[in-house]
Amino acid sequence: MSSEDKNSCRAWRINNPGNVVANLELVTIPCPSAEAIGKNEVLVRVTSASIWRGDWWPVEMGGAHKIMGVSFPRSPGMDFGGHVVAVGRKVVGVKPGDAVFGRMDPFKQGSLSEYVVAPSDGVAVLQRGISPREAGAAGTASLAAYQSMAPYVQEGDHVLINGGSGGVGTFAIQIAKALGCHVTVTCSTDKVPLCSELGADSIINYNKENVMAALRQRGKVFAHVVDNVVGSPSDLFPGCDDIMLPGKKRYYVSVGSGINISSVVNTNVGTMLPSWLGGSKHKWKPLVVANSHDDLAQIAKWMAEKKVRTVVDSTFAFDEVPDAFSRHKKGSMAGKILIDVAAVDTAGVDKME
Repeated sequence: MSSEDKNSCRAWRINNPGNVVANLELVTIPCPSAEAIGKNEVLVRVTSASIWRGDWWPVEMGGAHKIMGVSFPRSPGMDFGGHVVAVGRKVVGVKPGDAVFGRMDPFKQGSLSEYVVAPSDGVAVLQRGISPREAGAAGTASLAAYQSMAPYVQEGDHVLINGGSGGVGTFAIQIAKALGCHVTVTCSTDKVPLCSELGADSIINYNKENVMAALRQRGKVFAHVVDNVVGSPSDLFPGCDDIMLPGKKRYYVSVGSGINISSVVNTNVGTMLPSWLGGSKHKWKPLVVANSHDDLAQIAKWMAEKKVRTVVDSTFAFDEVPDAFSRHKKGSMAGKILIDVAAVDTAGVDKME
C-alpha cells in the first residue's frame, strides 16, 4: 500500500440505539488494506467528511430501528473528500494520489474514519486547485440536488426550490443556475442574503410572506418543483396546479421525504386523487439518491468552473464529532457541517496534501 501503509486507524462508532451523542465512541480499527479492496472499490485516505440526518434519526427512533434494519455498532458518515491510496483492478479514471470526493455505499456507511473503502461509482476526481477538504461535505447533498433537477429541466425553465439554505438547497440553487434555469427559493429572513449570493433570482421569505399566496401571484410559471422541506407549507403540493405550467404532467420532487411520514402520505394521496377531487395533475416523486460517477464528475467540473461550491455552516475537528452531531440536531443550518478528519494547518489545508 506504499509508504502510507499502516495497521490501524481511528474511526467513530455508534454503539447502541438512543441518544446518538451519548453513544458515539472514537475507536481504533484495523486499517483497510489495498490488497483487500474489491475490484470496483477505491481506498481513500480521508481529509474531511460530513454527516446527514440519516446518521442519527434512525438511531433515536427507539425500537423502530429494527424495522429499518439498523444494527449496532454502526459507523456514521456518508460523505468524504481525500486522496486515493489504491484502486480495484476494474476501476478506471481514478488512480492513487488523485484528490477525490464522493459518497459511501448507503448500506456500508462510515466516512468518519481516517481511511475508507468506497464504491467507484461514488467517487469522482477533483481537478487541480479544488481542495478535497470542502468537497468532503458535498457528496450526498450535491447528488440529491443534481438528481432532483437535471433529468427534468431545460435551459430557461423556471424552477421552485422550497428550502434554499440547507445542505441540499444551497447546492440546488447553484446547480439550477448552472443548468440555465430561473430560480425561485423559499427561506427565512436570516438566510435571504445567502440565497441571493448563491444566485437565486427570486426569494420568498416565509417569515414575512405566505408562501402559497406569493407563488400564486407569480402565476403558473414553474416547470419543476424541488421540495426540501416536505410538509411545510402543507398546501404546497395540493396547490401546485396553481403554480406549475399547464399542458403536460410535470414533476414535483420531494427530497428527504421519508423523514416526515404524515406529509408523505398526504402528498401521495394528492397524487392518486383525480383533479376534480383535489388531486394534482402533476407527478409527485420522492427522490432516492443514487451513487453516480458521471453525476459526481459533472459536479466536480462545475466546482472547477466556480459555478458550484460547498456552503459550510460550521467546522469541527475529528475529536469534536459529538459536537458536530449536536449542531446538526439543532437544525436551521446554512449549508453543510464539515468535519476535518486529517489534521489541517492554520490555512485549513490538509497537512499531507
